[in-house]
Amino acid sequence: MSRKVLSVLIAFTPLWFALPAQAANQSHVEQLLKTGACARCDLSGADLRGAHVLGADLRGANLQGADLSYANLEGSDLTGANLNGANLEGVMLTDAVLAATDLRRADLTSAKLYHADVDGALIQGIVLTNAEVFGTNISVGGN
Repeated sequence: MSRKVLSVLIAFTPLWFALPAQAANQSHVEQLLKTGACARCDLSGADLRGAHVLGADLRGANLQGADLSYANLEGSDLTGANLNGANLEGVMLTDAVLAATDLRRADLTSAKLYHADVDGALIQGIVLTNAEVFGTNISVGGN
């Protein structure tokens, strides 16, 4: 490999890694914010910080890596949604349905999970620092 080609590759390598791996479908983001319904939508990597979407229909939605920090999702249905690696810091999930949801590596720091249905949810590696968990079947510890 010539030095020129190698120099170009080295110069652009940081840019390659800086590019987002996923990008939300902007029309899906707008649909969610306008209607509160976006089942099976692609919201991966979406910036939904502080969104107020009570009772949202997000069944089967892809929210992998999305930023939902301080969003209000009370009463929302996220059955089967992918929240793997999502930022859920300070999120309100009172009476939310998270059954069969992928929550692996999700950051739920300071989140409020009151009476949330997490039956069958994948919860490996979640962060619950300062989270308020009441009436929600999440247990911490074990092997």
